[in-house]
Amino acid sequence: MIENQLHWRLDVAMREDDCRIRRDKAAENLAGIRHIAFNVLNSHKTFKACMKRKQKKAAMNTDYLSELLMAKGFS
Repeated sequence: MIENQLHWRLDVAMREDDCRIRRDKAAENLAGIRHIAFNVLNSHKTFKACMKRKQKKAAMNTDYLSELLMAKGFS
């Protein structure tokens, strides 16, 4: 049941089922990146919003993106 809920949340938030990448291991690699991004956005609690708004803010605001990455030790 947990795996199904995670799949549903990834599909809704990141449109995972619409991805048509089929080459070699690219689909698996991109799925791993999506999981990491989802976990980083989900664990960040200073900006309380839905996943879509957090994604959009990270895409539009480099300061917020830096804050996300630094909070998880990625930069």
